[in-house]
Amino acid sequence: MTGWQAIDRFLRTDPRDVGCDEAMAVLHVYVDLVAGEGTDVAGRRYPGVAAHLAACGPCTEDFHGLLEAVTRTGQTE
Repeated sequence: MTGWQAIDRFLRTDPRDVGCDEAMAVLHVYVDLVAGEGTDVAGRRYPGVAAHLAACGPCTEDFHGLLEAVTRTGQTE
């Protein structure tokens, strides 16, 4: 990503985006909701977190890792 692309992405940030700190504070709840009810339900209940995950690569990686850990619990490989 070039500097201009990063600036453009930043300027197009969804105003509902709650930012990293708030998203991380409730990520475990969001993940549980996604695992149990699906992404659509979680996104409606926590639109700011959904908006943040759509824009923040590092937080999205944390989300996917936690979701995998939650959904793999109790499964054998």
